[in-house]
Amino acid sequence: MGRGGDEIKTGKLSSLFHNNYIVCGWVILICIGLLVLAKIIFGVPVVTAFLIYRWRRRHLSMYSTIEDFLQCDNNFMPIRYSYSDIKKMTRQFKHKLGEGGFGTVFKGKLRSGRFVAVKVLGKPKANGQDFISEISTIGRIHHANVVQLVGYCVEGSKRALVYDFMPNGSLDKYIYSKEGSIPLTIKNMYEISLGVAQGIEYRHQGCEMQILHFDIKPHNILLDENFKAKVSDFGLAKLYPVDNSIVPLMAARGTLGYIAPELFYKNIGGVSYKAVVYSFGLLLMEMASRRKNWNAKVEHSSQNYFPVWVYDQYIVGNDLEMDNVTEEEKKVIRKMVITALWCIQMKPSDRPSMSKVVEMLGGDVECLQMPLKPSLCPQETPVTVGDIQVNKSNPICSNVELTCSLSAR
Repeated sequence: MGRGGDEIKTGKLSSLFHNNYIVCGWVILICIGLLVLAKIIFGVPVVTAFLIYRWRRRHLSMYSTIEDFLQCDNNFMPIRYSYSDIKKMTRQFKHKLGEGGFGTVFKGKLRSGRFVAVKVLGKPKANGQDFISEISTIGRIHHANVVQLVGYCVEGSKRALVYDFMPNGSLDKYIYSKEGSIPLTIKNMYEISLGVAQGIEYRHQGCEMQILHFDIKPHNILLDENFKAKVSDFGLAKLYPVDNSIVPLMAARGTLGYIAPELFYKNIGGVSYKAVVYSFGLLLMEMASRRKNWNAKVEHSSQNYFPVWVYDQYIVGNDLEMDNVTEEEKKVIRKMVITALWCIQMKPSDRPSMSKVVEMLGGDVECLQMPLKPSLCPQETPVTVGDIQVNKSNPICSNVELTCSLSAR
């Protein structure tokens, strides 16, 4: 009996241990489940709160950067408006004037009755540097040929710039001979080109800091009630010391078709104020001829890049064929074209300064000499045959090659 009793006790003990293992297993599983549930319930809000904190901190840092700039820059004098003021002056953004990469422009009216153009900026970029770039450049400029900044608005993510209103809009409405365009006289076009040149020259030499506008094009030239030119849109502009000959840029800036070649070809020279001279030259060529520099629809490839075709015409003594143009007006056009050809030389060192450009436009056409033949490809080698300069290679780079080169940089 003793031995049988021991076996019964051992069996009961084994059963007890087995039951305890099961209970412990369930307890462990329940604890793990409770921990996972707690993590889900409490972890998601914590993670969400952390992400919101990081987002707010980053944006508060951006707004702090803008505020610090506005408070530290004693030379910045325009009026600060509230966002409520902006909505009132634009009548709740009723009259839209245009839209670009940096924001939307609306027509507004101040309490004094003065009309303004209100540029409401889009999503902030690079810690608010796009906003700071524009106000730090244009806020310093007081020149007859540069659009005047009246005021600004900064309220959190809401930012706006208030400019003088230009009733005649931008130059692109007048420059090309197309349906719906408004023609201007040769004299008007010449005076506008001279005004733009003087505005750019002032920013290169007349300011304490050199202001380089990397987006010179017809859309950024505004015209007041008397068709006086005003350079606008300084979102891509940069400030540099006046004595800086080369400026540090890591990527091409501007609008394709007006960008200087050194911004995407590294082997022809460093980036300097001569890049702006190049853009102005392309603009000047379009103003003189009233057509785009590029034309993919022409029958002959030699006319695809218009400056090359113009050069070939002038080098043999021909003028541009334009309707109802007097002999005096032909001289004005010729002066604009020759100046433009100098500005768009491939090598920056071959281009004139803006001071020289103003001098060339203001002088007599008889004093101007023809420059080298313009080209788009840095590998071209110009040679002289007799008295006429020609190129060994095909003088035309395709739009595809130009775009690919720009993308590669």
